[in-house]
Amino acid sequence: MAKPEILTELDVASTSSTSSTSSTTKSVMKKLPEVTLIFWIMKIAATTLGETAGDLFAQTLKLGYFLTTIALFLIFVVTLVVQLRSSRYNPFFYWTVILSTSMAGTTMSDFMNRDASGKYLSNGATKLGWGPQGLGLGYPAGAAILISILLAIFLAWKLSGMTFQIRDIVTFRGEALFWSAILVSNTLGTSMGDFLSDSSGLGYAGGALLVTGVLAVLVALMKVPVVPNVLLFWIAFVLTRPLGATAGDFLTKPVAKGGLDLGTAGSSAVLLAILFGLMAFAHVQERRTSAAPAQERREPVTRQAG
Repeated sequence: MAKPEILTELDVASTSSTSSTSSTTKSVMKKLPEVTLIFWIMKIAATTLGETAGDLFAQTLKLGYFLTTIALFLIFVVTLVVQLRSSRYNPFFYWTVILSTSMAGTTMSDFMNRDASGKYLSNGATKLGWGPQGLGLGYPAGAAILISILLAIFLAWKLSGMTFQIRDIVTFRGEALFWSAILVSNTLGTSMGDFLSDSSGLGYAGGALLVTGVLAVLVALMKVPVVPNVLLFWIAFVLTRPLGATAGDFLTKPVAKGGLDLGTAGSSAVLLAILFGLMAFAHVQERRTSAAPAQERREPVTRQAG
């Protein structure tokens, strides 16, 4: 996404203020990444991995949606605590939370929308793991519930008086609302992706192309001044999840269903390696960016001493 206002949504650098208060605020704000092209690439990689890894535990390993949802939600809580306790932005912490919300969102969506019918349990299976097989709400009802929850989070966010500008999140409560919205949006995105792949008739490739087309429309809307950048950011954030879901299904599902049949284990391993490599790259870039201001501050002193 190329518009400067959005692509630097989380950019905390201030070129107009040199006060100590601004420096402190910059340090607090820098718990979140800058939203650049690499951000969206990593987001799609994380959400695609979340789809394949969630299916790996729930379906391939036959743990079921219920147990897998509980386990992955606990992992999400642990990774979130690490992120919240961190004093500054760490790509490994941040993207681990994104990945955990994607994995938990996958099984949460499946548990809400699916049941124990032959449509979801293949190879003649009648049970998938311990506990309830699913609530069987269906994708439209599940999506409606998740949209309502997401809107409630945004309403609470607004009533709290805190800004929706991601770059201005500086409090624990603000970051907690941010991550709550992330978890629900990733779960909603899974429902949307599964609906496009399974129920809409578009198939995996068709669903991915549709979402890509909508994202292209968002890029065009960036040129429209009356459209809030924050709104575009959250719409794009939600839509990259069904893109990852359909991409994950395309990689893992059988050829007869329109997939590549690469398997959940192999696909997850490759995607994890890609995401880990991107996190390492982001970590190196972050260290370079953090070191640059310090070097700039030292240069005038060096010239004066010389």
